[in-house]
Amino acid sequence: MEKYKTMTKQIYQIQVVLTNTKPKIWRRLLVNSDILLVDLHRIIQTAMGWTNSHLHLFNDGMTDYAPREFEVEGSRNSRTIKLNSILKKEKSKILYEYDFGDSWNHDIILEKIIKEEETGQIPRCIKGKRNCPPEDCGGTWGYSDLLLTISNPKHEDYESMMEWLGGNFDPEHFDIEEINNNLRQKDYGCLWIE
Repeated sequence: MEKYKTMTKQIYQIQVVLTNTKPKIWRRLLVNSDILLVDLHRIIQTAMGWTNSHLHLFNDGMTDYAPREFEVEGSRNSRTIKLNSILKKEKSKILYEYDFGDSWNHDIILEKIIKEEETGQIPRCIKGKRNCPPEDCGGTWGYSDLLLTISNPKHEDYESMMEWLGGNFDPEHFDIEEINNNLRQKDYGCLWIE
């Protein structure tokens, strides 16, 4: 009889979906099940293409989780909470909100628990669709208006919107190689001013 069992690290396959967007903007990621929520935040920022310029929180339907320094009333410190303590079984989901002004809400769905040893880069983006909206564009409704404006060069606000966007924005852009290169960096490619 074996006294000690070898623990196999669990990998979560999660889908991160930016809610209320049509067509849907999403990423499929492989992450360690025991990752801290504050690190999952960094991974989502990099995978989605956000710039980590605003506050964020996670919510499991009962409790908010945010870094203590954000002083989100009634929240638990996301620097001490592991993902597998709140997302436990396949098909369950939690909410990730980024930018409390624009309210970019993301559903995080646990699609699969991989129990065998996963080879390759972890975390890793394995699939996704579409570009992340530009920061500070007014949430999903502002983003819809932005897309309408830039799709019509004759629109009265076309020139000013394109200037605000830096001259170019492709809503269909998705570069999985760039995302995975960034995820290999320190803090998963998401700088955090401590």
